[in-house]
Amino acid sequence: MRIGIIGAGQLGRMLALSGIPLGLEFLMYDRSADVPGAAVAPVVTGEFDDLAALRKFARRVDVITFDWENVPVASVRALAGIAPAWPPPRALEVAQDRLAEKRLFARLGIPVAPHAAVDSLASLRRAVRRIGLPGILKTRRLGYDGKGQVRVTSEDELAAALAALGGRGLIYEGFVRFTREVSLVAARGQDGAIAFYPLAENVHDAGILAVTRAPRPAPRLQRLAEWHLRRILERLGYVGVLCVEFFVSGNQLIANEMAPRVHNSGHWTIEGAETSQFENHVRALAGLPLGSTRARGAAGMVNFIGRMPEAAAVLSLEGVHFHDYGKSPRPGRKLGHATVLAPTAAARDRRLKRLLALAVRASQVARGPFR
Repeated sequence: MRIGIIGAGQLGRMLALSGIPLGLEFLMYDRSADVPGAAVAPVVTGEFDDLAALRKFARRVDVITFDWENVPVASVRALAGIAPAWPPPRALEVAQDRLAEKRLFARLGIPVAPHAAVDSLASLRRAVRRIGLPGILKTRRLGYDGKGQVRVTSEDELAAALAALGGRGLIYEGFVRFTREVSLVAARGQDGAIAFYPLAENVHDAGILAVTRAPRPAPRLQRLAEWHLRRILERLGYVGVLCVEFFVSGNQLIANEMAPRVHNSGHWTIEGAETSQFENHVRALAGLPLGSTRARGAAGMVNFIGRMPEAAAVLSLEGVHFHDYGKSPRPGRKLGHATVLAPTAAARDRRLKRLLALAVRASQVARGPFR
C-alpha cells in the first residue's frame, strides 16, 4: 500500500518513518522539495490549491492523509473521490475555523470558554460586555503556535487588538483561569476501534509548545477526556489520530482546540509508548489493527525552537532520544525535539531538567529562554 501525505514537514517525515517498517510506501506532496519529508520519501511539488496537480498525485496512491491542518478543505474533498482521504474532510473543515470548532464541542456537551464571533469594533464591544475581561481575541482561521491572537485586558485596547488581527473573521474568548494544560491523543480505526493514549501535561512558551510530560496520572480527568474525544471521533466518522487540548479548571476540562492529525504533544509516544501516535495513524489509514498505547514508564518531551543544541551534548544524557528535523534555524521555528524516558516520574523530571538546560542555552541565542 502507498500512502499519500499532503504536506511533507516533520510530521509527514515521522509518519513515513513509522510506516516503512510495516511494509508501507509513501509519497508526499508539498510546495517545495526542500522539506523534512524529502529525506525519507519522494516529494511531488505543487501548490495546495492546484487541483490538477493534486489529482495526478492522488492517482499514484491508495489512501490520502495530511500533516498540516491548513490544507484547503476543497482540495482534500476533490481528492476523496479518487482515493480515500483520512481524517475526513469535515474534521479538517471544523478544525480550520475556531468558531465551528467551539460549536461542535458545545453540541457534543464538551465545555468550552465563553465566546462570540467578531467582525467589527461594535461586535467586539458587545462580546466584551457579555463575556467580560480579560479575554483573547483570535483569528478564526490560520492561527497556530500562538499566532493570530491578542490578549485584551481593558476596553481601551479593543480597537488596537481588532486592527492588529485584520478587523474581520475573528472570535473573542473569555479568559479561562486554569491550573494546567493537558492534551489527549487518540486513534480510531476503520472498524471503529478507538485507542486512547495517557493524558499529557503541556507547558507553552510564547504560545509554542515547549515541554510535554506524560503520562499525567489523573484517572478522573483521563476518563472525562476519553469521553469527550469518543464523542468527537464518532460524530465525525473519524479515521486516524486526533488530539484535543484542554485547560484544567478545578475538576473540569475546558476544550481549547483540536488537531485532526498527529500532534506535537504526542511526540513522546515514539519512544515512550508501545505504539507511537505515528504508527497508529498509518495503521488506521491502512486498515490495520491499532497497537497498544500503554506508556513505557515516564516520558518527557522538549521542543528545540529557533536553534538546535549540540547533538553530542543531548545524546550524552541518560535516557534521551534525539530528533533533528533537518530545518534551517529561524526564530520561533520548531527544529527538532528530544524525548526523555525514565522508570519513574521523579527520575524523568531530573533528566528533563538537564535536557531543558541544553535547550535553553541554544534557544537564548535565537528567541529567549524557555520559562
